Amino acid sequence: MQRKLVTLSNDRNQPCTPCPKMADKTPKESSAPYATRIDPMKAELSNEHIHFIRQVELQQWKKKVGTLRTRNVLTGLTIGALVVGIYGYTFYSVSQERIMDDLDQEANLARLREPKTGAN
Repeated sequence: MQRKLVTLSNDRNQPCTPCPKMADKTPKESSAPYATRIDPMKAELSNEHIHFIRQVELQQWKKKVGTLRTRNVLTGLTIGALVVGIYGYTFYSVSQERIMDDLDQEANLARLREPKTGAN
């Protein structure tokens, strides 16, 4: 079974051109004044506009700081709880170890069972 190549142009020697919707990836300019971005350094703004922009930026910053502070506190508490847990578990597990005590008892018993010589 042979497959046919589909071309979009009428002439076989002319290359196909992509659809205009697919080729245009740039965003369109907005005609609405509230949707355009401005650079405060380049645009000529009045003192009232600059003051308003600073107030809005300050409010946004305060809102972000609150969520960041909460996140940072939770992260700090989690890390602190993990450290305290590891520290406590280490002390608990060391206090439960009786290996050295058992080895000392076995060594003492072995010394008592050995025959007494002048070198001991």
